[in-house]
Amino acid sequence: MNHSKKTISLLLVVLLGFLLFESCATLGQLGAALANLRRLKFRLSDVTDFALLGIRFSRIGSISDFNAMDALRLVQGFATKRFPAEFVLNIEAQNPNDGTGGSRQTVSTLTSLESRLLIDGVTTVTGNIDRALEIPGTGQSSIIPLRMSIDLYEFFGNKGYEGILNLALA
Repeated sequence: MNHSKKTISLLLVVLLGFLLFESCATLGQLGAALANLRRLKFRLSDVTDFALLGIRFSRIGSISDFNAMDALRLVQGFATKRFPAEFVLNIEAQNPNDGTGGSRQTVSTLTSLESRLLIDGVTTVTGNIDRALEIPGTGQSSIIPLRMSIDLYEFFGNKGYEGILNLALA
């Protein structure tokens, strides 16, 4: 019986050592991944696909391009005091982990990029990416389409004229 306790104890020590070794390797990989993500460089590229109340402004060149359904949506927005706007904020990301400068060439994968803009402590614009994106470690830039949303009626309605003027002058 004493012999089997020693065997079980030895087996548990070996198993524990293996688990610690594996967890250290995993922590090392996590640390390397975070270091690679920290090296990414971001800049604003452009804004596309603006829509207000579901009306896509990319198809509208002048006021005559609005149709009856668009007018109905605008009236409904005023009636419900809701003007949800959506747009895509395209962010250019460059992954400098191209294998030069002492870092390994690595691909960075973004699975989420939850964003929110606070103005005077109030959340105004929120957004996230629609799908996971890979940013190759080639030194080239990739575009990250960040889908953003804001309720313009709520935002401007809560600000009042002075708040809107202060925002414009900021």
